[in-house]
Amino acid sequence: MYDMNMGFLILLVLIGLAALGFLFLFFRFFGLWFRAMLSGAYVGMGKLIGMWLRHVNPGVIVDSRIMLAKAGIDIASDMLETHFLARGDVMRLSRALVAANKANIPLPFQRAAAIDLAGRDVLEAVRTSVNPKVIDCPDASKGKMTIDAVAKDGIQLQVKARVTVRANIERLVGGATEETIIARVGEGIVTTIGSAESYKVVLENPDIISKRVLDKGLDAGTAFEILSIDIADIDVGENVGAKLQADQAEADKRRFQAEAEKRRAAAQAKEQEMIALVQENRAKVVLAEAEIPQAIAEAFRNGNVGIMDYYRLKNIQADTSMRAAIGGASAGSEAGGNTGRPQDGNANGGR
Repeated sequence: MYDMNMGFLILLVLIGLAALGFLFLFFRFFGLWFRAMLSGAYVGMGKLIGMWLRHVNPGVIVDSRIMLAKAGIDIASDMLETHFLARGDVMRLSRALVAANKANIPLPFQRAAAIDLAGRDVLEAVRTSVNPKVIDCPDASKGKMTIDAVAKDGIQLQVKARVTVRANIERLVGGATEETIIARVGEGIVTTIGSAESYKVVLENPDIISKRVLDKGLDAGTAFEILSIDIADIDVGENVGAKLQADQAEADKRRFQAEAEKRRAAAQAKEQEMIALVQENRAKVVLAEAEIPQAIAEAFRNGNVGIMDYYRLKNIQADTSMRAAIGGASAGSEAGGNTGRPQDGNANGGR
């Protein structure tokens, strides 16, 4: 009998604990359950308890479902819970769906969830689709204030542009970001100015930049649709063409100077070679003249030359020296403006 009483008591305790646990869970989630039921976005008590056990915030799921239900969008709580478990922003996703629905923008839940999980701000994307945003080109936060381009006449133009874009929901996943838009618009501006014959043409009609850039379809493959490109400011910069020509002329001058210096050095080297060759030939002449007395002595010994022949040779040498002296004196007198005569001693010194 005692064992039966103990078993019955334990059973009552267990039933009491279960009842207390049930009451605890009931009162804990009763508010959410009752609020969801009154709002027409019913979520069962069992699902609320299951969310709590799966570490899902039931309040976020219930509030999001109520918001969607009031906007006429039927999204099951399981889908919202799955997005929460995938580390998505359920509340922001729900707001984006409501905003897209009110703006008549087709935005399925799967696409919105993909955008959110991809790290994009889906609510901001919907807002940009409704209210286009303006992007400065170039981005001043990157440290560059203007886009610099040079026309064909060598004049530099500094341009600031404003690009009005609208988010393209269909291309938001996998589409390029604002940086790509800025880069493409900057490239189009540089190309347009560079193809202009004169900077004056661009200054007179700045809209040609916008027209040509828009015609290039720069928003292809991006998450945006370019609505307009407006030139906010355009200034005249440096005369790059003249500067480049001056630099080229300076480079050519240095090159020509180097070539002239090279030719001068070659001429000097050639001159030194000729001087050395002259000295060499003079040395040969001196050597040849040194052999003359030996040849005369040999002729005397062999009897081929007599004493009278020797004196005639000396007279001839004396006459030659005299004529050379007279010729040198005449040349000096003409150069100095004096017509003096050679001295008799010089004239007769050889005889």
